[in-house]
Amino acid sequence: MTQHTPPAEDVFAWIDGAERAREQAGLVRSLRPRPASSPLLDLASNDYLGLSRHPETVRGACEAAGRWGAGATGSRLVTGTTELHSELERELADFAGFEAALVLSSGYAANLAAVTALSDRGSLVVSDAGNHASIVDGCRLSRAAVEVTPHSDPEAVRKTLAAHAGRAMLVTDSVFSVDGDAAPLAGYAEACRAEGAALVVDDAHGLGVLGEGGRGALHAAGLAGAPGVVATMTLSKSLGSQGGAVLGPAKVIRHLVNTARAFIFDTGLAPAAAGAALASLRLLRREPERAARVREVAAELYGRLTASGLTAVRPDPAVVSVRAPSASAALRWAADCREAGLSVGCFRPPSVPDGISRLRLTARADLTGDEIGRAVATVLGTAPAGATDR
Repeated sequence: MTQHTPPAEDVFAWIDGAERAREQAGLVRSLRPRPASSPLLDLASNDYLGLSRHPETVRGACEAAGRWGAGATGSRLVTGTTELHSELERELADFAGFEAALVLSSGYAANLAAVTALSDRGSLVVSDAGNHASIVDGCRLSRAAVEVTPHSDPEAVRKTLAAHAGRAMLVTDSVFSVDGDAAPLAGYAEACRAEGAALVVDDAHGLGVLGEGGRGALHAAGLAGAPGVVATMTLSKSLGSQGGAVLGPAKVIRHLVNTARAFIFDTGLAPAAAGAALASLRLLRREPERAARVREVAAELYGRLTASGLTAVRPDPAVVSVRAPSASAALRWAADCREAGLSVGCFRPPSVPDGISRLRLTARADLTGDEIGRAVATVLGTAPAGATDR
């Protein structure tokens, strides 16, 4: 008897409808490989201090790769920890003002590791509504009860913590990546102290920009090394490299080494990235004025754009967020900027929790006055109808 195989169906046919919906909403995303040398003025990357191509940073990467090889070769607990990783952890903790540090393969992994390892069933995780997706995903994986509180609202956090009997922690960005506004860390720390909760702060956008010599938002708030405080951060922004880290009390770091799945089961950070980050960190120690300079550039961009009628959020560190009339207008605006020689970020739903699309400009410490003027003129010259109030 002949058996007939049923015709194969396209099990991914549902994607076609999802793609059409994205196109109609102006939410299609695509990859755009950049050349090694681009004529575009870059205000889209997170290279706040201009160190990703600095000769010392590049040399640090090359020397590390030449000595330790191209890859870490395994997880940190097997063969993926080199002397270079340990050196980076010691210097990073010392610079930011914490007892110990643990380097991971990305800032995303650092948040997953910290949130999941410091919570469990029966505990409470309170999360600011403006938090980065990596924190949101860490909360989802934590198995803890999760409460999302209104953005930058210490009183709401205190009330939420007070209603829970048992272990609890608050997790928040120090600087929120969409608008570049700073979290009320003093108020958050006070709420945590009053209710006996831990405070976990993602300082991805604060390291290298805020605090004395760029030591970070927690250092600026007097919270670095404080009991009950843990920091996460990335090495891919101000330090111009790649990777992430968790900083805090030594016993917290030991706990993560033994329990954080995002650390235990992930291949270690490549030596080249560790070498580059360490070189950038040492450069920042010698040239602390870079942190103040990037804040000055951000303030100038904000002042000149808003003086011309655009709506933007006042930058606390290096991000200048400019409102667009719609998602499709933001996409067109970013494309027009690019055609005019300026690369800017474009944030649309679901990246923006309030549904308001934006151009996202990131200041850099190495921008010249002429480059700032060119960037402002390009953004204004390509602004869509409805973007200005004049």
